[in-house]
Amino acid sequence: MTKINTSLHSSRRKSRKAHFQAPSSVRRVIMSAPLSKELREKHNVRSIPIRKDDEITIVRGTNKGRTGKVISVYRLKYVIHVERVVREKSNGQPVPLGIHPSKVQIVKLKGDKDRDSLLERISKGRAEKAERSKA
Repeated sequence: MTKINTSLHSSRRKSRKAHFQAPSSVRRVIMSAPLSKELREKHNVRSIPIRKDDEITIVRGTNKGRTGKVISVYRLKYVIHVERVVREKSNGQPVPLGIHPSKVQIVKLKGDKDRDSLLERISKGRAEKAERSKA
């Protein structure tokens, strides 16, 4: 059986290397978060790269159920920081907790023209694919 996508490695070693040495543009795509059910119905898109000022709900981990606004997207560490999700250091100073974007759900998008065009492009492609499968 041949490989479906020849540009990707099936080797664990090479896949890990590609992941941890990925440039910022690739990390943006890897750091995608699923949309809430309402947004998924509205935009016909399952997930989208997360960005600052999106409102999210944490769906996994000890902070499950907490909601807040994304205050930073830390691409180097593959984590996001959410407002009011902090940990106290031994000296009492608060430190933001890093959360992986796959463990959150976007409930409100920060829209701009680039993001709106991205959503439009994806949903249009999905609609065309659905029409082709019907015919």
